[in-house]
Amino acid sequence: MYVWPCAVVLAQYLWFHRRSLPGKAVLEIGAGVSLPGILAAKCGAKVILSDSSELPHCLEICRQSCQINNLPQVHVVGLTWGHISRDLLALPPQDIILASDVFFEPEDFEDILTTVYFLMEKNPNVQLWCTYQVRSADWSLEALLYKWDLKCVHIPLESFDADKEDIAESALPGRHTVEMLVISFAKNNF
Repeated sequence: MYVWPCAVVLAQYLWFHRRSLPGKAVLEIGAGVSLPGILAAKCGAKVILSDSSELPHCLEICRQSCQINNLPQVHVVGLTWGHISRDLLALPPQDIILASDVFFEPEDFEDILTTVYFLMEKNPNVQLWCTYQVRSADWSLEALLYKWDLKCVHIPLESFDADKEDIAESALPGRHTVEMLVISFAKNNF
């Protein structure tokens, strides 16, 4: 469990948009050490952190990140992508869903989008703010986005000062190729 390059880029995007975060309902999926979610909470968002309900150690890391950062108001829930659970059903509508490097294994892509789609049904205006590390030119979300009636806007890294090898005095993202996406329902305007 450590901070991945994509988390730093997503945190930079959040910082760039920090004035729009107070009062927003934000869910981070696949949170791990939770850098983006922690930053959103520090900027005034109402944050819920989630990681796999099948990985209690990951959920404990989320709780520790909240404790270390003095954020007792941040809730942590176990969500397993592609599974309808009591915790998923109980989530309130979200304004923003954060996902840092969750598109890691192609076999998980559809389960992730299934979960995101379910959350979007609760609030059709919700946006998925997502960063991913390019690992293979063969991996694409395009067909799945079309299948789920979702659209994707690529956000240029230079538009929020993330086009560097180091951000916020961190050696991350380094030389990794990271993409920033905003995903929403295709029928809504972005």
